[in-house]
Amino acid sequence: MAKAAFDEMSPDGAIREPYQTYDAWLKHQPADVLARRHRQADMLFRRIGITFAVYGDTSGKERLIPFDIIPRILSKNEWKTVSNGVCQRVKALNAFIADVYHGQEIVRAGKVPERLVSQNEQYRKEMAGFTPPKGIYVHIAGVDIVRTGENSFSVLEDNLRTPSGVSYMLENREIMMRLFPDLFDIHAVAPVNHYPNQLVQNLRFSAPAHVENPTVVVLTPGQYNSAYFEHAFLADEMGVDLVQGQDLFVEDDTVYMRTVEGPKRVDVIYRRIDDDFLDPRVFRKDSMLGVPGLFQAYRKGRVTLANAVGTGIADDKAIYDYVPEMIRFYLGEEPILANVPTYHLNRDDDRKYVLDHLGELVVKEVHGSGGYGMLVGPKASREEISAYRQRILKDPGMFIAQPTLALSTCPTFVEQGIAPRHVDLRPFVLYGEDITVVPGGLTRVAMREGSLVVNSSQGGGTKDTWVLER
Repeated sequence: MAKAAFDEMSPDGAIREPYQTYDAWLKHQPADVLARRHRQADMLFRRIGITFAVYGDTSGKERLIPFDIIPRILSKNEWKTVSNGVCQRVKALNAFIADVYHGQEIVRAGKVPERLVSQNEQYRKEMAGFTPPKGIYVHIAGVDIVRTGENSFSVLEDNLRTPSGVSYMLENREIMMRLFPDLFDIHAVAPVNHYPNQLVQNLRFSAPAHVENPTVVVLTPGQYNSAYFEHAFLADEMGVDLVQGQDLFVEDDTVYMRTVEGPKRVDVIYRRIDDDFLDPRVFRKDSMLGVPGLFQAYRKGRVTLANAVGTGIADDKAIYDYVPEMIRFYLGEEPILANVPTYHLNRDDDRKYVLDHLGELVVKEVHGSGGYGMLVGPKASREEISAYRQRILKDPGMFIAQPTLALSTCPTFVEQGIAPRHVDLRPFVLYGEDITVVPGGLTRVAMREGSLVVNSSQGGGTKDTWVLER
């Protein structure tokens, strides 16, 4: 029998302490009031323009991510565990990336298989021997956390390349404060609106040496990118320029931005473009999104790229299983947050077990993202399982598998009223002079009953995440 999901508000019928004040308020709210606030939230999101595009959607229409007006609430102690755990993890992952592009001591020690580095398509040989300013590779990370019990938090995935979603965290809070100011009067909710200031401070800290007043820009692929709203939003909130590749040029290994007042030197680029498209002279020759000569300027130490080129080696799903060992190897500490048990299908025993239990497991492509290309065994048909089996047999090394987790649930406002829906959490970790994490992060919620898929591209929504300060 499958384990029942942990109800974060009332697991045994009794209201848990973090939710008690909210529950007392909620009991006095007529259903029509909540429905009206829900409609107001939708209207505000549409007015602000918080939409996203879905790759592969030929209609070209942008969608509104469903927003739930019932917050997810974490106690101060619960957040301390999550916060300490994700900061520890990012510190170790940064050390791993530095090691991979230098001595590869962890490989020499037999802690990570050599093939997972040398044969990994995310390994960038161009980064070998190069150390970015301050030794920071992972300036911004999004670590996906799942909860399965009272004190049980686990890491599902690390996002280190161009992690997205922080704009929804910030706007969710803004909308909630507009709609429910009385709730913030009676709850001591930790603020999140300082994130853009913290981000730009960290980026300036990571500027090349001897730059006194660094210029920071956000580099976007353009308005047709699914996360363009976030790129524009963050640039505006940080008070920096939003640029595309054609707005920049390189001269004498220095990056400049075209402005109406003439060229202006750029010192830090918060890039939301994948490695392959950054510089057509080094990576994809057909890229129209990047800047010719950018990588040479980067290697010469004349500009900082955040995140660093080659960080994908550390958030590849094949590497994920080794992160606890990285924490022990580099930090000499035990992991605060556990990994989800993972099967590697290039291992004979793992592959045999997974093929015998496909109907019970979640199988993912090693390089996949966004909820695409995965098999959720318990929800799949016989035909889907059979087809996926053939994909695995064709190239087993391209897949991992994990048990179907009983993701925790939170009360959610749906058409039928208030009902539990499965959630995960993406805290956003910033690496600068210190490693910090904004208190809360993005809670994603599977809006469909019984669904475990929280990705917005697959119909998931978002919630405001409250961390109580007392």
